[in-house]
Amino acid sequence: MRASVTTPRPESSSPHRTYTERRAAAEAELKRLDGVNARYANLRTVAFLAGLALAGFVLAGRLPKTWWWAAGGAFVVYGVLAVLHHRIFLREERQRLYVQLNDRGLARLTRGWHDFADRGERFLTGSHLYAADLDVFGQGSVFQLMNETATKAGEERLAAWLSWPAQADTVVTRQGAARELRPRVEFRQDVCVEARTVAKEKADPGLFIQWAESGPSLTSIRWARPVAVVLPLVTLALLILGSFEVIPGRAWWAGVLVHLAVVRATRGPLRAMEERMSAGEHGFVRYAPIFERVERERFEHPELRRVQAGLQHEGEPPVSTHLKRFSWLYSFVEFKRHQFHPVVHLFTLWDVHALFALERWKEQHGPRVRSWFEALAELEALSCLAGLAFDRPDFIWPTMEAGGPKVKTTAVGHPLLDAPVLNDVELPGPGCALLLTGSNMSGKTTLLRAVGLNTVLALAGAPVCAKSFSVSPLQVLTSMRVKDSLERGVSYFYAEVQRIKAVLDAAAAAKGQAMFLLDEILLGTNTRERQIASREVLRLLLATGAIGGVTTHDLSLATLADEHAGKVVNMHFRDHLENGKMVFDYQLRPGVVDTTNALRVLRMAGVPVEDPEQSTSPPAPSPTNLPSPSGRGTG
Repeated sequence: MRASVTTPRPESSSPHRTYTERRAAAEAELKRLDGVNARYANLRTVAFLAGLALAGFVLAGRLPKTWWWAAGGAFVVYGVLAVLHHRIFLREERQRLYVQLNDRGLARLTRGWHDFADRGERFLTGSHLYAADLDVFGQGSVFQLMNETATKAGEERLAAWLSWPAQADTVVTRQGAARELRPRVEFRQDVCVEARTVAKEKADPGLFIQWAESGPSLTSIRWARPVAVVLPLVTLALLILGSFEVIPGRAWWAGVLVHLAVVRATRGPLRAMEERMSAGEHGFVRYAPIFERVERERFEHPELRRVQAGLQHEGEPPVSTHLKRFSWLYSFVEFKRHQFHPVVHLFTLWDVHALFALERWKEQHGPRVRSWFEALAELEALSCLAGLAFDRPDFIWPTMEAGGPKVKTTAVGHPLLDAPVLNDVELPGPGCALLLTGSNMSGKTTLLRAVGLNTVLALAGAPVCAKSFSVSPLQVLTSMRVKDSLERGVSYFYAEVQRIKAVLDAAAAAKGQAMFLLDEILLGTNTRERQIASREVLRLLLATGAIGGVTTHDLSLATLADEHAGKVVNMHFRDHLENGKMVFDYQLRPGVVDTTNALRVLRMAGVPVEDPEQSTSPPAPSPTNLPSPSGRGTG
């Protein structure tokens, strides 16, 4: 077995250079916009003061009244400058987001990504078959490293891919799409910036989808729609006719009274619909630019084209157009916050028009809203796979194998370590297993996690940390970080038994298409029973046809290699002393380990233990420690 150590990526590598240059460009643009911002601020001040001065001079009689036009013009200029100034603020905010994204990119090239806030703990469940053991979610996890999604739907899609293995054709499809997205840093960052411009936290489209898919909300007051069109016109006609004394001047008040009756009758249904819609909106009125950016990109891979096609039905405008219309219609609902809304609503039945228009939008597009955001979520998750490939140019795309279960890799390393040691691992077919022995801290568990986590990445469609990696579709099963539970009254041993039972059941359910990774199983019992039970557990797992790896300090289990000739292989790690210190090379070697280091580790930690092999014969008894005739000490 060969092993080697990777060297850290140089700062001149493509990812570092790309993020550094893009960050510098964003900072330069931000600096330029700061100057523009200052000029607009000064111009606004001048326009406002000019309008105020001109108005003051007219009021004081120092200028003729015709100068009111000049004062009004100054205030109009002030308003125009205010709008343009606001756009500069928005552009500055976008550039700050580009700076942040490229800072995150640089952090992913070092251990800075450990400080990212999105760790995915909400996806961790105690019953999952490998997530907790392999650092899929949580602090220092692969999810924390990869997650650059813009919506919660995208985040959930990425989490699902990391939680459940895909079929071979799905993996190949994701790989191809991610390969195309890998160099498109600008596109991937544009999508993130557009999303974070409209929401400080990741927007959750769930409530918006729920509203869009709900049935009609205004059925009970459907009569109000034609009334809202006709009644204001009739009332206006009464007012005009009354002003010309064609009819009594107060006749139009009858129309006002009918208006009040309509407002009262429609208040409940309109308020209920508005509340449901407002609860789900949460910034989606401003999500059109995100979809517009996706629609504008030209893709070659069929999967990316399929995703993009999900944003536009044949013969219809693209999704961004529909969302722009939703935004425009929703702005009429937001007018309710204006102080003049009650008067406007009374005379025009404003809310009836606005909410019936949104009801019509929902009827037309609501059934497709879910597919829009699912397509966006798919693209976000693919972008995360592409981002990992871009940030780790030494990672490779694994090869999918038929049949199985099988895993074959050369120079595999742990994908979350900066400079992992690389080893070759091969589990060529059903019933094959590695039995790993070695001293403490020698690298046994890290190797299992390296194989397991790379397999999870491979079956999600992501690149892996290896020189070559081939794998068949299989279920990863682990038992590594077993914890007892004081609340449930479960001891460590019973918790481990429950975990092993879950692994056995899952291996049987997978009909052998599984890979088990067991770290020092059944530690919670005595040595003799542990040896017997461990052998039986391995026998049952291998009988399902599953492949896997087991670490152990029980060297008696090494005889399993003789019982399963050619299937179970003994491998080991070792350490040696240099200048009184333990040194590990983390290289995987054939055979069973012949050294241990438990006592040395204790002594290094300051525990004064003696090595029985180095102890000398006991000293001759002194008068104070001579045994008594009865065999007891004199003490």
